[in-house]
Amino acid sequence: MKFKDKIVIITGGNSGIGKAAALLFAQEGAKVMVADLADSLDTELDYAVSQSEGEVSFVKVNVTKLTDIENMIEQTISLWGKFDILVNSAGVLGPRIRTEKYPEEDFDKIIDVNVKGLWHCMKVALRYLVEQRSGNIVNIASVAGHLGMVGHIAYAASKHAVVGMTKTAAIEFAKHGIRINAVCPGFTQTPMLEGADTDAAYLEALQYATPMKRFGKPEEIASAILYLAADEASFITGQSVIADGGLILQ
Repeated sequence: MKFKDKIVIITGGNSGIGKAAALLFAQEGAKVMVADLADSLDTELDYAVSQSEGEVSFVKVNVTKLTDIENMIEQTISLWGKFDILVNSAGVLGPRIRTEKYPEEDFDKIIDVNVKGLWHCMKVALRYLVEQRSGNIVNIASVAGHLGMVGHIAYAASKHAVVGMTKTAAIEFAKHGIRINAVCPGFTQTPMLEGADTDAAYLEALQYATPMKRFGKPEEIASAILYLAADEASFITGQSVIADGGLILQ
């Protein structure tokens, strides 16, 4: 049990990559706090965790609200006495619209969730982790944090920001025994991708653009998250692990 006695908080943990990570952590013995905008824990995840060696609890969180984030941390510590790992997986993609026509309202929402929300989660978590002099944060960025992404100027900007924030915070908090890394998925079969575009030809083109000629699976991205969170990665910080089926190589 690689994560036995570890306490993990996962924002956006009710679906997609966050859900897959929650299950993998639980299967490795962790106690997992799923924080999500939904009203309750995903029933499929709840059942799957019940068959594992881990535990799961749920807290409703809107990452654009600082009070929700503070409550998330406080509830976790109240329940389990501490927390060791934060996975920032909450995020939004937004509509696919060219730069000159992109709605400001959508741009602002993406920045509020993907950038400010993630920053606030790190900020509140780090106050506690500094006191512990240990801890681990894994931010979910994107291959779009290293490339351009046609029709998604706000999303690409937000994920470049996540990569930059990860590097900056990693430098600042290394002396406190805290590691901060990012995972940068390519196109992954998640509700976010499926709900963002119903154009079958476009989705097929995304698969074709990936050298492996398929979408990633949430559990494949989750495996990268667990690697960075594990003790075996104890000398790794400030890195962006790209899991994209070779997309960035072209």
